[in-house]
Amino acid sequence: MPHFKMSDKSSSTSSSQLVEDFEGELDEEVDSEEGKNQKDRGSPTPSLSSFASLRAVIRIKQKYQAIKRRRQEMALGLGTQGALTGAPRCTSPKIFTFNGLTPPPFPAIPSVPQKKKKRGRKRDVLYPPERQRKMPKQERSRATSCLYLLFVIVFIQVYNAIENLDDHVLRYDLEGLEKTLRREMFGQQGAVEGLLSHLNDYLSTYVHNKPLVVSIHGPCGVGKSHLGRLLAGHFRSVVGDTLVLQYYVLHHCPQEADAMQCARNLSTLISEMVEKAEEEEKIPLFVFDEAEHMHMEIFDVLLQLVASKQSNEYLNAIYLILSNLGHAHITKHMLQNSSSIPMAMTASGRHSNLVKELTPILRKTLEKHHPLWSEADILPLGLLEKGHVMECFLEEVTREGFYPDHSNIERLAGEIEYYPAVGGREYSQTGCKQVVAKVNLL
Repeated sequence: MPHFKMSDKSSSTSSSQLVEDFEGELDEEVDSEEGKNQKDRGSPTPSLSSFASLRAVIRIKQKYQAIKRRRQEMALGLGTQGALTGAPRCTSPKIFTFNGLTPPPFPAIPSVPQKKKKRGRKRDVLYPPERQRKMPKQERSRATSCLYLLFVIVFIQVYNAIENLDDHVLRYDLEGLEKTLRREMFGQQGAVEGLLSHLNDYLSTYVHNKPLVVSIHGPCGVGKSHLGRLLAGHFRSVVGDTLVLQYYVLHHCPQEADAMQCARNLSTLISEMVEKAEEEEKIPLFVFDEAEHMHMEIFDVLLQLVASKQSNEYLNAIYLILSNLGHAHITKHMLQNSSSIPMAMTASGRHSNLVKELTPILRKTLEKHHPLWSEADILPLGLLEKGHVMECFLEEVTREGFYPDHSNIERLAGEIEYYPAVGGREYSQTGCKQVVAKVNLL
C-alpha cells in the first residue's frame, strides 16, 4: 500500500493536487485487485488471501470516498454537516496551521483608579484646538469707525488751537516784556505780575467777547507813566507804530471847550485803528495817561467803544488807563497796615493782599466818578520804600554816565521826603518823581 505525506501548507492548490495523485494510485490498485479476483473466480477453490486483500481494497476505497467527500464539503464551505447519514466517520491526520492557535491570556493588570479632574469655571467661549484656533470673526460696526473719526477731528482741532495760542503769545513776545518790566519797574513786582497775567490770558487767543481794559492807579511817582511808556514801546516793536496810541489828555485836549470835538476825533481814530488791526489780525494798544484830567465826553466815548455790544473788531483791543484817582485810599491802607505785614513776605504776596483789600474800595470810588470803571480790571500800585528810591537813583546816574558811588546815591536818596517809618519801612511821599531833576543838578 503506497504511503503519502501531506504538506504543511494550507493553500487550496497543493491540497487538490495531492488528492488527484492519491485517486490515481488508488484506482490502479483497485483495478489490479479486481483482475486478480476474476482470475481467482475462474478457479474452483479461491484462496484465503484473496478474500483478505478484497476486504482491504473495499476498506481503502470507503476511506478514500469519505476523504473525498470531506474535501469537497470543505471546498464548498459546507463543513461536516453535509455528510451523508449512515456513512462511516473516518478520521484523517490533522494538518498543522497557525490559524487555530490562540495566544495565552495575559495576567490581569490591576486597574488604577483615575483621579477625577477638577472641573474649572466654565468658559464663556470655547475655541478649537491650537492648530485650528482662530478668533471668531466679528463684524465692525460703522458707529465705531465714526467715533474714531470724531476723536481724530477733535484732536486736530485742539492741536491747532494750541498751536494758535502759542503763535499769538510768541507774536507779542511777552517774555521779553516781562524782562523789561522787571528791570525797569522798581518796587512794583507784584503789579507787574498781575499785568502780565492779564495780558497773557488775553493775548493767548484772537477770539474775545470783550476788550481788555486795565486801570492802573497809584500815588504820585510810583511809576504809572513809566509803565505806560514801556508797554507802548514794546507793542510798537511787535505790532507796528500805527496800532499803538498814547493819549495824553493835557496834551491832546487841554481845553474843556474842545472836549466834544476831541471825543469825536478820538472815536474816529480808534475806529480806524481797530479796522486796520482786524485786517492784519493783530491787537492794538491804547494808553490813556493822566486820566484824572480827562473830560466826561471822552469817558463816554470810551465806554461806548469798550461795550461788549460792539462788532468783533472793537472786541480785539487793549485799553490801559493810568491815573492817580483813589491814591488817598492806597496811601492810607499801606501806612496803617505796614506794621502787620511780615518783613519776610515777598513783593507778590504783599501786592496780592493789597489788591484783595483795596479793589472793592477803589471800584466803589471810581464808579462814582464814571461808569467806565465797571468794565475795567483795577490794578493798584503801592508806595515806594527808600530802597526802591535808591534803585531809581542808581539807574538814572548810570544812564547819565556818572560813576555810581553808593555814598552819593544814599545822599541823594536822603534828600527825598518820606512818611514816618512804619514797621521798619520808610515810604517816599513823591516816589521817584524827583530823581531825574536831582540827577540833572549833578
